[in-house]
Amino acid sequence: MKKKLYVMAIAVLGMIGVGNAQAQNPECMTNLSIFSEHAKVKNYDAAYTPWKMVLETCPELNWATFAYGKRILKDKISKSSGAEKEGYISDLIALGNNSLKYFPKKAKPGVVMIDEAMMKYDNKMASDEQIYIMLHKAFTEDRVNFKNPKALYLYFSSLVDLHKAGSKDLQLVFDTYDDVTEKIEDENKKLTSIITKLLPKEDEGTLTTKEKRRLKVATTNSESFGKIAGSIDSKLGALADCGNLIPLYKKNFDAKKGDVVWVKRAVGRMFSKECTEDPLFVDLVEAQNALDPSSDTFFYLGLLKQKAGNTQGAVADFNKAVELETDSYKKSNILYKIATIYRRGSKSTARSYAQKAINANSSNGKAYLLIAGLYAGSANQCGSTPFEKRAVYWKAADMARKAGRVDPSLSGRARQTAASYSAKAPSKTDIFNSGKAGQTVTFSCWVGGSVKVPAL
Repeated sequence: MKKKLYVMAIAVLGMIGVGNAQAQNPECMTNLSIFSEHAKVKNYDAAYTPWKMVLETCPELNWATFAYGKRILKDKISKSSGAEKEGYISDLIALGNNSLKYFPKKAKPGVVMIDEAMMKYDNKMASDEQIYIMLHKAFTEDRVNFKNPKALYLYFSSLVDLHKAGSKDLQLVFDTYDDVTEKIEDENKKLTSIITKLLPKEDEGTLTTKEKRRLKVATTNSESFGKIAGSIDSKLGALADCGNLIPLYKKNFDAKKGDVVWVKRAVGRMFSKECTEDPLFVDLVEAQNALDPSSDTFFYLGLLKQKAGNTQGAVADFNKAVELETDSYKKSNILYKIATIYRRGSKSTARSYAQKAINANSSNGKAYLLIAGLYAGSANQCGSTPFEKRAVYWKAADMARKAGRVDPSLSGRARQTAASYSAKAPSKTDIFNSGKAGQTVTFSCWVGGSVKVPAL
């Protein structure tokens, strides 16, 4: 029997791929196999005793001791209370720290720090200040591995609460907001890149089992980041309105106008919050142009010219911004920004820029949502009958659904938008009375194209 368990342990080492050359203790090898088999089927109670023996006797034996150990202890924590629960929590925290000691190439410092912070937060074992300090350390020392959406929100949320309590500066709140939102954008960019590559194969029905899992994980994680991004914006709330932004930036302008990162972030936030009427916005744009005359500065210079009534000059600067940008993702964002400016004027021009944004980055869901809104806003201008006018909403709803498909971080907003437009489209009764079920409605207005009326 022992020989069989020893062979099984060797197999476990081979499957996990992190065997230790010094693993010579037969009892450790046997118990490694026992707890691994139990943990695989989530029988954590049975796994606990052999796992603890391996941890205490030969912690360097195999990474599985720490990988499965986290699951085993979390199960114990969920089933205990009082002092016993606190003991298991302490064991879990120690396990994370020891994973860095025994497997420095496998364990990730940021993940270990986040796990400790979240465990203490969930069990009310630390103050807001302590949680913030732990997560700040994790974010600043190992940002690459700070990928936990809930922890990202808690990091920012605890800081905002500390600011409201009077212990943290507003500038720090803005700086951290920028850092966290940039991290979310970076992670979602990686996820939507995976999704963009796999969606065509899904449409063709040629996804492998591994690719299906990969697409599902990427979609789920993107949705999570989208929810967290919305929560972070809500948490920031009125702190970032013009009434707070302008006085803060005016106070710091002279001291910070040579700091290109500060200037860029200030310009970007004032633009996003529509604080562009204040003269400070002009000063900031000019400062950015002097420090870094890049695609971004030409975009903002174009915005200033547009506000001054110089449309031709504005368009020239906008196009220059696009020409200068070599990163397709950033280029797509610039094109999208230009589209948002034109949506209140020329809808066709706005769509043109939004489509260019999609061409530059096919996962730019915001551009799809913008086009959907442009279509919906033109319902009364398209078609010669009420039925034809309302048929535009089908086209708008379809575009909104595409937004959520290419960028799941927008899926909630996309579903709500599509549902709203679908509700405004002709009902089944309308379709029946029109006699157009299954027919095609063509639009002669700027929207162009057509939609197929649903069959009854």
